Amino acid sequence: MPEGHTLHRLARDHHQQFAGEIVRVNSPQGRFAAGARLVDGRRFERAEAWGKHLLHHYEGGAVVHVHLGLYGKFTSQCTPMAAPVGEVRMRIAGSKWGADLRGPTRCEVISEEAVDELFARLGPDPLREDADPEQAWRRVHRSRAPVGGLLLNQSVIAGVGNVYRAEVLFRQGIAPNRAGSSLTRGEWNGLWRDLTELMPVGVAEGKMITIRREHDNGAPAYEPGRPRTYVYRRAGEKCRVCGSPVKQAELQARKIFWCPQCQV
Repeated sequence: MPEGHTLHRLARDHHQQFAGEIVRVNSPQGRFAAGARLVDGRRFERAEAWGKHLLHHYEGGAVVHVHLGLYGKFTSQCTPMAAPVGEVRMRIAGSKWGADLRGPTRCEVISEEAVDELFARLGPDPLREDADPEQAWRRVHRSRAPVGGLLLNQSVIAGVGNVYRAEVLFRQGIAPNRAGSSLTRGEWNGLWRDLTELMPVGVAEGKMITIRREHDNGAPAYEPGRPRTYVYRRAGEKCRVCGSPVKQAELQARKIFWCPQCQV
């Protein structure tokens, strides 16, 4: 599933492409036809993201809410756009740019009030300027649940997925099965600071870059079929820092990767 940096990158791109324009919106697939009619021909005011949620704000208070889920994807092209290919849920077209959305878990028109309610259910997003790390710290510090699970709980921290979860815990030397309540304030501050530094790089570069320069052996930024990481999807391989075999286990029905020597 796309992590928060992907949604913020889309919000940035869509804001640049459509903000201030009267746009045409339709649903070639038909499943979003009623929603498309509510915003078609309106002025696109702004795009934003919170965690894994993308919001397109239109004049009059209508908001298109998109959650990509596992299979959702936006593709952009210059206008005039070519004929739709595949199951296009939503097509938006401005004067110079257009975008097609395929396969999202959710694509719906909601009100600004519903947006406020959605944001109230989510934890702080490390990519937003209005993020309050104290809110997340209170949830983590009170919980006996594993910190590896808390980082994926979108009501605790919004936007972190399996890759950033595994990598930031490694970078901070924290074992994923430690209880949230066992973290010191200094450890939490390090986790939050690392997320606020790593995730903007993902927005800017369009890919996750988590390895520190001193641990980079000059290999390509991407390995075949996967991002270049410290521990994520590297079970059984040597830790890039200490050489111990990277471990893998199930944590709350999700795979977690860690180094038993570097993370305590």
